Amino acid sequence: MATLPQLFEEDVQRIDDILREFLERSDAATAIVIDKGGFLIANHGDARRFDLTTIAALASGAYMANQTIANLVHEENFDSVYQQGDKFSMFVANIDESCLLMVIFPSKVGVGIVKYHSTEVRTDIAAQLKIAQDRDPGAGLDLSVMNLADPSELFKRRV
Repeated sequence: MATLPQLFEEDVQRIDDILREFLERSDAATAIVIDKGGFLIANHGDARRFDLTTIAALASGAYMANQTIANLVHEENFDSVYQQGDKFSMFVANIDESCLLMVIFPSKVGVGIVKYHSTEVRTDIAAQLKIAQDRDPGAGLDLSVMNLADPSELFKRRV
């Protein structure tokens, strides 16, 4: 079963625009969309400063561990994870059943402003993912089964 809808160029461009606007409003350094398997889908911001591929995988794992903790304390879910650091902080929040929003921001920026602006961003990205899903409900990707040694099969045009 595909976990991520098939994204066209216009989908990726719209998500990029949403992330760019979010960074302008929130003063965050970097915003990324990752699937819940930990794969980087889109990013905007200062990507040179961070290893986003590794961070995406680890942030997804932290979020999913947090969901397990939620179940253990009889919560349906915890919607987000927040880590505060001396230089940078991280906020990870659920977008939909397949994706997460992760934000890296300077610690001097309050988490409240990031959380506040992320609400609309999450809704907008979820709407774009829904448009992509509705375009072809049977199409999509399950990145967790991709052969990382040879991903060429993933990028072949299907007729």
